[in-house]
Amino acid sequence: MTDISKIKLPKHVAIVMDGNGRWARRKHQPRLYGHKQGALHAREFVETFAGYNISYLTLYVFSTENWSRSRAEVDGIMRLLKDNIDEAIKIAHALNIRIRHLGRLDRLSPELQKKAEEAINLTRNNTGLTVSIAFNYGGRMEIIDAVKQIIKEKVPIGKIDEDVFSRHLYTAGMPDPDLIIRTGDEMRLSNFLIWQAAYAELYFTPTFWPDFGKDELEKALISYSKRQRRFGGLRSR
Repeated sequence: MTDISKIKLPKHVAIVMDGNGRWARRKHQPRLYGHKQGALHAREFVETFAGYNISYLTLYVFSTENWSRSRAEVDGIMRLLKDNIDEAIKIAHALNIRIRHLGRLDRLSPELQKKAEEAINLTRNNTGLTVSIAFNYGGRMEIIDAVKQIIKEKVPIGKIDEDVFSRHLYTAGMPDPDLIIRTGDEMRLSNFLIWQAAYAELYFTPTFWPDFGKDELEKALISYSKRQRRFGGLRSR
């Protein structure tokens, strides 16, 4: 057994939490049952993750493309968010976790927008793990929003470089992800952190999100620790 405390850990882990619907179908349950269990698992997972010496966790919860799903499924996901957010805020604040939102809030109900802002403001000064919730998030939309903001600020063309651009992304002030994990046996990023993922290590697993527990997480962390990150050069660092 590998001692996790002795391996090289990433500073920022991002997770595409995929497979809730297929997990539910295998159990002969409706898709929404899978989303419910996935939401409960996410809350438990964050509590477990907070015990590692990792500073940032980003969870891909709902993409800009997910609005195209059936009205019943989308409405069900929104109800789950509404039902779970208060408890999630309490847990985060108790564990010294800082909550951030990545994406746009404009398509959420006024009540959910208010709750999201409450979560951000209440935990703003917490100094432990930063958990970013990518909800109504799309990587291409993020880039377009960054471009619009740069134009709005009238930044001179000669001043625009990668650092300036990064400071206008939703993830401003955060390091890029070192490790991106996707559950559910799909091997693509699905419009997730496409700028920030340029040199991220990718880890794909067939395990569906509701079954992705501590053992599966540590497999991913061990895999990461064995990789050499060259960032386009010839020597690892």
